[in-house]
Amino acid sequence: MQLVLASSSPRRKELLALLGLSFEVSSSEFPEHPMLGWLPLQQTTHFAQEKTYSVAKQRPQAFVLGSDTVIELDGELLGKPLDLVDAGSMLRRLAGRCHQVHTAVAVCCYEKGIDRVEVATTRVTMKADVEGAYSRYLASQESLGKAGAYAIQGLGGDLVERIGGDYTTVVGLPLKLVARLLQSVGYPIS
Repeated sequence: MQLVLASSSPRRKELLALLGLSFEVSSSEFPEHPMLGWLPLQQTTHFAQEKTYSVAKQRPQAFVLGSDTVIELDGELLGKPLDLVDAGSMLRRLAGRCHQVHTAVAVCCYEKGIDRVEVATTRVTMKADVEGAYSRYLASQESLGKAGAYAIQGLGGDLVERIGGDYTTVVGLPLKLVARLLQSVGYPIS
């Protein structure tokens, strides 16, 4: 049984490798355009499924694993910033507050009729913006391309006061959920 990770994210590849599984990587061609009026959980579930489907169509015999991560603040979705101005706006809203990080994980195997998706959620509390920490972070440009405009596994980790839940959910691939989901569809986990 072949496992394929539907992602071009190096951090997701590194995380999946921690499970000791043999897998290939195939980038999803699904264009991520947020749907107006959708709740954050709906959005992340939809994106994870569609990323998975886009690769599974090409690999119908493989178990294809895809994921998507979004930030929820006050019931609102904070996706990837459009530019540094947008990133700065997001970070100012997050500073000194708690938010939720939702990562949806989908697994699909067309040949076996498998199509499952689940979501893991972790609560993150950000530090207040003291001594220009957020401005320095913006200058690094790491916030571009990151949900909520920060990467906890990078320099953005310095902006985090604490997390309540699974760290790998915030990075973008909740390993406990991945292992449980793969086992539930009959993929062998050692």
